[in-house]
Amino acid sequence: MVSGNLVFPLIGGLGFFFVGMKMMSEGLKKIAGDRLKTILHFVTRFPVSGVLAGMLVTCLIQSSSATTVMVIGFVNAGLLTLRQAIGVIMGANVGTTMTAWLVSSMSILKITNYALPAVGVGFAVMTFGKTRKARSWGEVLVGFGMLFVGLDFIKDSFLPFQESVFIKNLFTQLADNPLLGVLVGIIITVLLQSSSATIAIVQVMAFNGLVSFEAAIPLILGDNIGTTVTAQLAASAGANLNARRAAMSHTLFNLFGVAYMLFFVYSGWYVKSIEFLVPGELTARNIMLHIAVAHSVFNVINVLVFLPFTGALEKASIFFVPKRKGALDLGPQYLERHLLDTPPLAMEQAKKETIYMLTVASKAVHSAVNIFLTDDPKEIESVSEYEKTTDTLQSEITQYLIDLSQRELSPEDSEELPVWMHNVNDLEKIGDRAQNIAELARRKIDKGLSFTGEALAEARIIWDTVRQMLVEAEQSLRDNDVELAKKMLAREAFINDFYDRSKAAHVQRLNQGVCHLGAGFVFLEFIDNMEKIGDRLTNVAQSVIGKMKWRVKEEKAPLPSQVV
Repeated sequence: MVSGNLVFPLIGGLGFFFVGMKMMSEGLKKIAGDRLKTILHFVTRFPVSGVLAGMLVTCLIQSSSATTVMVIGFVNAGLLTLRQAIGVIMGANVGTTMTAWLVSSMSILKITNYALPAVGVGFAVMTFGKTRKARSWGEVLVGFGMLFVGLDFIKDSFLPFQESVFIKNLFTQLADNPLLGVLVGIIITVLLQSSSATIAIVQVMAFNGLVSFEAAIPLILGDNIGTTVTAQLAASAGANLNARRAAMSHTLFNLFGVAYMLFFVYSGWYVKSIEFLVPGELTARNIMLHIAVAHSVFNVINVLVFLPFTGALEKASIFFVPKRKGALDLGPQYLERHLLDTPPLAMEQAKKETIYMLTVASKAVHSAVNIFLTDDPKEIESVSEYEKTTDTLQSEITQYLIDLSQRELSPEDSEELPVWMHNVNDLEKIGDRAQNIAELARRKIDKGLSFTGEALAEARIIWDTVRQMLVEAEQSLRDNDVELAKKMLAREAFINDFYDRSKAAHVQRLNQGVCHLGAGFVFLEFIDNMEKIGDRLTNVAQSVIGKMKWRVKEEKAPLPSQVV
């Protein structure tokens, strides 16, 4: 039975280590601020620059998991493409090895002697610092100190095992069976949810003589596979298709890397190469440095191997995470920034993107209403994905139109541009209404609410009218069809009248006790959202009608030569 004197220092040490890592990471992120996002978004046009960006950001925040989750978020928002994300993730794998180098310093510089003073000084700076940046530096210092205090506890917790023949034999088996070592490394990292913590523990155990350098290498390789679980968890939490593919690329990158590197481990060449890079006799004093170098070498070589094959890794990720039926690619489909210097073409691309946005908003409404009317919740996640897509498209199209407005535009395009901006905003609101309806459907299902036959009939009538307006809106925008737009105005007038009559009839049913009170409120909110969608579609119709009026006005305007 393991004594509490052995377990408690280990648990406490890990706690200090994790809190220290978190504080360091959070403090550095605050200091860097939005520059992290700028670095990732600006320098990822080419795979090499993406790798460098991933390395730099991870070195700054000392967490590959944080960088990878950030990248997943950017892909989820449509700010990074899958290929760009792969480059950043590769760089993050190299950047995270800095933690191992930092930990190895404790065996050379006795940096633990300064850990407690760092906590004290950092706390003083956090408390009395006059600026936010100064307080953030204090947070970094406290985190740095706590990290090494934790490592010191972890180191001491393994001291009693130094004379244990059983422990030494156990880890000797890892050197003899690298595949088993990889598996152990995966399990430890998955449990701790931190590759840095796993490497630090391996370094400390090696320093205490419990793990040989040969046994440490398979643990390092397994650690690189285990750390990909964090990205997979981040991508599984409602992320879009490309975000899930980015997480898969992280897993494949490390999995394939470990697979081919095992050949060099079994042959002994890997150990020899590290001993060549770190000359001198291997001792307890420098074994932590050997492990840090081994960790860096694996990740650097893996990046060099896979960098020319980024496209192949992208295809493999797409293969393993196929597109579901009906799924959307998040992000713009038609916006090309190089066309901004040719405003007429750029304007056409913005129009196409807006029409695409309308199809997405329409799918959101269709899915939401289908859930509401059938009590089948399987499409709820789809509605959320569609709504996120409309949010992203609104941001991207609006920024594109703002950039376009800085160019020299024709009078017609100058007049149309703000109208298309208004259209984009209206379509985003339609996506929001669809999300509202999906939430109403969830409430209706969860509470087991049911409608009367009259209420269901009214809900279907108002939905049928809105559905026709959605089809007509797309066609009228695409074809500049004024007559179809006028039909939409007539339908909206019907919706307004029907909405008032339906609301009055439903209130009467509530008063008569025919309808459940909770169901009554849900029904009223449903038809209110339908009416609001009709209002937004009316704005789209009026933009088509207004646009044609401007053109007629321009045609009737006299030519300069005709002016006396």
